[in-house]
Parts: sequence; structure tokens; C-alpha cells
Amino acid sequence: MKAVADIVLPDRAYVPGQGPRHPEGAFDHLRATARPGMSADALSRSEAWRGGLWFLAHGYFWEAHEVIEPVWIALPPNSAERRMAQAVIQLANGALKLRMGRPGAAARLAGQVEALCDENAGPVMGIHGAEMLAAVVALRGERGDNDSNGSIIVQKICCRLAKQK
Repeated sequence: MKAVADIVLPDRAYVPGQGPRHPEGAFDHLRATARPGMSADALSRSEAWRGGLWFLAHGYFWEAHEVIEPVWIALPPNSAERRMAQAVIQLANGALKLRMGRPGAAARLAGQVEALCDENAGPVMGIHGAEMLAAVVALRGERGDNDSNGSIIVQKICCRLAKQK
């Protein structure tokens, strides 16, 4: 498996309404590493999952959603793993909404993340529920910049997870 450091960050973070989208298929090489029929364990080690977390940790929120979505789709319905993948996607969406200047939408998404996570849950897809709840608290307190305390918490969590093999 390639090290996460080998996953190249895009030249820019896409923010709807603030610049052009990435070319069609720009992330297909990562998305293709998550396929239906893979086990949750294999999906948690896929480049799609790890790369999505890497993108999220570095402020590429739209891109993180795009790359993690096929992981979510491939996970069994109603499973803890699928709920965690959905929570990470919604966390990325919330951070994107903050960047877009929509704190109300970010707060709504933070509530969805909170509802999907259990603070006492052991690691699911490598993430503890308490970590996600800390990210929710951070998201609610965010100002939308990359230097706020919330961004630092999210970066630490995602960097740790992205680097796991």
C-alpha cells in the first residue's frame, strides 16, 4: 500500500461558487480502491478512506467527501462502519459550509455527525466516537479558517488515521 504522503493533494481546494471544479475523474484512481464486496476492514485500509481523511486533514473538504463516498456506498447498510463513514462525510461537509460562510448549515451538519456517533464506541473504521464528538464540538466553534482550534483537532485526528496501515 502506498504511504499517504504519496497521495498528492490537489492544487487547490474546491469551494462551490468560488472557483472551478476539478476535472471530471480527477479522483477516480482513489475512488476505485473502494469496491462493493470488500470487507469493512479492507475498506478502512483503502486509499479511498485514507486519502479522504488525508484530504480532510489538509482542508480539502469537498475532495474528502468525493473520495470517501464510495467507501460509504460499499459498506454494509445499517452497520457501524457505514454510520462512521457517513459521519466523516458530514464532518467534511460541515467544514466546507463554514468555509463558504454558512455557519447555520455547518451547525446542522455537526448535529448529524453527533447523531451518527457514539462517544463510548470503540474504534470504527479506526475512529473512536469520542474523537468524532470532539470534532463536532470543534466544528461548532469554528470560524472557518485553517488555524482555529477546531481545525487543529480535526487535522490531528485525520492525520493519525490517514497514516495508519
